[in-house]
Amino acid sequence: MGTRRRYLNTVVAAAAVALNWAGAAAADQNAPRLEELFSELQAPDTVRWQMVERQIWSEWSKSGSPAMDLLLQRGQQAMEAGDLDEAIAHFTALVDHAPDFAEGWNARATAYFQAGLYGPSLADIRMTLALNPRHFGALSGLGRILEELGEPEQALVAYRAAHAIHPHQPGIKAGIERLELRTGGQAL
Repeated sequence: MGTRRRYLNTVVAAAAVALNWAGAAAADQNAPRLEELFSELQAPDTVRWQMVERQIWSEWSKSGSPAMDLLLQRGQQAMEAGDLDEAIAHFTALVDHAPDFAEGWNARATAYFQAGLYGPSLADIRMTLALNPRHFGALSGLGRILEELGEPEQALVAYRAAHAIHPHQPGIKAGIERLELRTGGQAL
């Protein structure tokens, strides 16, 4: 139990770092287009947040290599078809060949999560956040895993970190509300 708690603390620390992401993301994650999109996403009066979110995901999905983009696409197609073993194989090839591509790690984390492999998913979330601390999808996934592992306080930290980046996503808001009720709204 102590080893698991230390590991989870490390992953949650990565989520906390995401709250202070300025200047920490990999160079390709700081493209001017992304800066504009994140500014718009965080504006309280943004009504088109879903379109902005899709544009961010689109930017994140560009590896800079047609071959790596194809691996990402094939992995996503396999995941959509329910073939998680094939998806994981494609994503593994992707992170092996493009270890600085955050979305490759995030995609594999998602496939591992769907396969019920929380340990490998957490490891890949950690890599995703190391490369792209603003990855609200990885932070939200971290919150969900921690919640399922019975770590509500740490899950709340992850959801709050995601919310600081993406304040409009209903799933993130719901996670925060659910866990604040469960933990008594304690400050962390």
